[in-house]
Amino acid sequence: MAQKKKWSDLTSGQQTAILVAGCIQLSLAATAWADLARRPASQVAGSKAKWAAIIAINFVGPLAYFARGRKVAVPEVPS
Repeated sequence: MAQKKKWSDLTSGQQTAILVAGCIQLSLAATAWADLARRPASQVAGSKAKWAAIIAINFVGPLAYFARGRKVAVPEVPS
């Protein structure tokens, strides 16, 4: 069985890639949770509690919320 690598065993490029991916993940999740908190329940497809839990899933959760969890209101065109 392969031995686990320690942080110090990774190259600086690998460390940077992990940190960038982590920052992107946290930014996506924070943005999705903030949007969910501010959005009325009537504009959320399903339960807000369900979406709050789904957002915690790495990358997939926040992207799923933005793609499927929000009901986008279509602006009315004046006659």
